[in-house]
Amino acid sequence: MKIDNSVALMKIGNLPKIDKNENDTKLKEQTDKFEAVFIKEVLDTSIKPENSLFPKSAGEKIYQSMYNEAMSNSLSGHFGFSELLYNYLKEKG
Repeated sequence: MKIDNSVALMKIGNLPKIDKNENDTKLKEQTDKFEAVFIKEVLDTSIKPENSLFPKSAGEKIYQSMYNEAMSNSLSGHFGFSELLYNYLKEKG
């Protein structure tokens, strides 16, 4: 029995071309986001509630989490971890 793959091959020919620069940009964005998650974990562990910038209140944990998330997003891409991961993933292709 012979398998007819002509329809599948026609579909492959109609796939949109992926720009390598676009892929590199998306990969860099994702590695920066991963670094932000890593930094947030470090901030959550290192910043103790006793020395909080915010007054003691019912929403203290929420404010502290939001603050750490904002800090991690602004710091991501500047520690070098994102760059190492980006270069590794780009090389492995």
